[in-house]
Amino acid sequence: MKRDYYEVLSVERSASDAEIKTAYRKLAMKFHPDRNPDNPDAEERFKECGEAYSVLSDQQKRATYDRYGHDAFAPGAGGGAGSGFQEVDLSDLFGEMFGIGDLFGQGRGGSRRSRAQRGEDVREDLTITFADAAFGVEKEVSIRRHEACEACNGTGAAGGKAPSSCRHCGGSGQVRYQQGFFSMARPCPVCQGAGSVIEQPCTKCRGQRVVVRSHKLSVKVPPGVEDGTRILYNGHGSAGANGGPAGDAYIVLHVTEHAFFERDGKDLHCAIPISFTQAALGAEIAIPTLDGETKIEIPEGTQTGTTFRVRRKGMPVLNGSGRGDLFVQVKVSTPGKLSKQQRELLEKLSETLGQENRPEKGLLDRMKDMFS
Repeated sequence: MKRDYYEVLSVERSASDAEIKTAYRKLAMKFHPDRNPDNPDAEERFKECGEAYSVLSDQQKRATYDRYGHDAFAPGAGGGAGSGFQEVDLSDLFGEMFGIGDLFGQGRGGSRRSRAQRGEDVREDLTITFADAAFGVEKEVSIRRHEACEACNGTGAAGGKAPSSCRHCGGSGQVRYQQGFFSMARPCPVCQGAGSVIEQPCTKCRGQRVVVRSHKLSVKVPPGVEDGTRILYNGHGSAGANGGPAGDAYIVLHVTEHAFFERDGKDLHCAIPISFTQAALGAEIAIPTLDGETKIEIPEGTQTGTTFRVRRKGMPVLNGSGRGDLFVQVKVSTPGKLSKQQRELLEKLSETLGQENRPEKGLLDRMKDMFS
């Protein structure tokens, strides 16, 4: 006994056409033979769902089925089972879920391979100096990309002739075959879905339609870039297929380290040695910056490790205005060798400092705790 068609699709008898289509689509995907190899039960369910859908998706047949049931399509009852079922094109049905033709490799009205396709993106690396990153620079970069073959004008055929229509599929790019009462479509095995074949390939590109060439690109590096910054050039990538747009070119920057400055975003850091007397008495010292030397004041009694902030002497803000700051850390340099006179002067200084020259009491206590 055949099951009720509504029961097969798990829908109510009042279900709309859209609900019936959705229900069938889910079940057909679930029981499709390609997803259930060597499973005869799944194949039977697949055929059963297709039979139910072929009736319920047709308004006239559905009305007849609702009135007479399965008897309406029995042999001798107005056409029989053979004429009662319609051809179901799964490429259209499943294409709505996965994009037209994604399941079977083709779309409505033509093959997937014959559609315009965007070209591939290309990437090149460019190494610049720290100064280039700070102030900007213009460099010429050579990028390798696929371009249309000039020998065949991008046709892939010798002499620039147009490819011939595939005889196996008649130029449609797909072949159809029967599975039960279903008509299935798949890419043509001869032309691989292109709908055309190249009988005499171009000797330069060997039928690939494109060749690899080097292309000069003028790269403008803006001030303030960092290591790893990517610069995008639209349409400078590889050529597209079948009239599709070209891909993009990405230039990836690599910034060399500076011998003196360390970068932290838009700010710069550096360390400057000063003498004991400069730290004790105070002084005005010259420090290097990206723009040349500038002077800062060292107050008397400055301790080693003290950091001074020099505003707007850091890196420029990328694609913005203003600059970061420069942070200068001073390190007091202790003389390694003293003359007799220098030693005598320092000894006198030590005597005059007296208790002030001794470490603070708290520091001594902490040291005792460490070694107790």
